[in-house]
Amino acid sequence: MERVEYERMHAVEDRMWWYRGLRRLVAQVLDRALADVPVAGPLLDAGCGTGGMLLTLGPARAGHPTFGLEYDTVAACLAASKAGRPVVSGSVNEMPIGDGTLAGYLSIDVLCHGGVDPGRALKEAHRCLRPGAIAVFNLPAYGWLLSAHDRRVHNVRRFAGGEVRRLLDRHGFRVLRSSYWNTLLFPLMLLHRLLERDDAPSDVRDFPPWLDRLFSMALAIERAVIGLGIRLPFGGSLIVVAARNG
Repeated sequence: MERVEYERMHAVEDRMWWYRGLRRLVAQVLDRALADVPVAGPLLDAGCGTGGMLLTLGPARAGHPTFGLEYDTVAACLAASKAGRPVVSGSVNEMPIGDGTLAGYLSIDVLCHGGVDPGRALKEAHRCLRPGAIAVFNLPAYGWLLSAHDRRVHNVRRFAGGEVRRLLDRHGFRVLRSSYWNTLLFPLMLLHRLLERDDAPSDVRDFPPWLDRLFSMALAIERAVIGLGIRLPFGGSLIVVAARNG
């Protein structure tokens, strides 16, 4: 992303409904997965952006120390400052991390980026994770929904559930659970995409407080449903929890 997009994200990510809902969902599924898998080691937020998810994770999660990896030096500095955690400079395509080091790997809207090769990134994740360790992926859903916002943030691909399962299987992962989300707001998302101009600005912005609360409530309902083990059949995003095969 361009510097202005990182600065916009840094400015609004801690108060925008989308980021708050995303991070709470990721933390929820990660905590559940880690409770079931007794693997030692640190947790990596791979492609940590400006550090919002790393801040949510805290210094440690379920006894696992946390750190970030970020390719863009501006974003890496912002992330380290915001989260107070170490942030390694590097690409998810070729990580400066030792073999079998990690207990957990987070990839939050990273495989969709134009600078990322999904196959190489997954190969690297597999190399750096310990056998049985956990990987959590959040991905934008449906290739036909590529938008002006995607172009602004250099996203070049979106994913369907079956496609992700096959991709992970080819690279040594087994899917433990997955679900679409941002389901209740999906009709509004479709309408927005249909009316959106090609030169529309990024969706990363402040929303009116009443609208932010309404959208946050919708995501909270979905988070509770997913927490019960129910898979949502469609939505604007896809969250996947996987384990590294031995």
